[in-house]
Amino acid sequence: MMNLNRHLEVFSPDKFGKRRIDIIGAGATGSKIALDLAKLGIENLHVWDYDKVESHNIPNQLYGIEHINMLKVDALKSIILKQTDIEITIHNKKVIDEERFGDVIFLLVDSMKTRKEIWDSSIKYQANVKVMIETRMGSDQGRIYIVNPLDSTEVERWEKTLYGDDESEVSACGTSITVGPTSTSISGFAVWQFLNWYKKNIEKKDIVLSNELIFTLSPTITIYTNSFHTK
Repeated sequence: MMNLNRHLEVFSPDKFGKRRIDIIGAGATGSKIALDLAKLGIENLHVWDYDKVESHNIPNQLYGIEHINMLKVDALKSIILKQTDIEITIHNKKVIDEERFGDVIFLLVDSMKTRKEIWDSSIKYQANVKVMIETRMGSDQGRIYIVNPLDSTEVERWEKTLYGDDESEVSACGTSITVGPTSTSISGFAVWQFLNWYKKNIEKKDIVLSNELIFTLSPTITIYTNSFHTK
């Protein structure tokens, strides 16, 4: 592997070690988050998806026209290897049964129903999972949640934010409406939430995590934050 200097002021791959990160969903946010994490020097990355790249994915996902009809996980693996020299582990399957994930999970699937199923079967109160980061988005707004699935207070308050798929903003093709700048913004916020968790839990810095981050991009950028625990 090429010896790249990935020791940044805000993150050290050596301190993070061999901890595993699972990214469930390789679409608008998942594809970009995976590349950002690899560029930080994280090597133990597992990506889960079972879809192929289609033409309507090009405007808001990491893929290009050369990837159309490829499996998303295959395309993403090739992109990340080319840009970072890191070979991620891919899972070309739908997460439907109980799975054993790693320390950090990015839950980035399309439907709320699937979120709830994966949460109940493989994340909630699972001792091996230290943190879950989950995103939701529309055309010009998004939400990022960060939850300790072993903390009953955080579990209860996050579950209260869940809603049905009929309440989601949906496009004609049946998936969430997103555009490139929105998915890029929410991906960046999600990675920063991971970095804040890393600083608090790995580097043991005295910071308060915002469990809920809500932003809007139009007409002006507005950000709201909320911590599930009383300070």
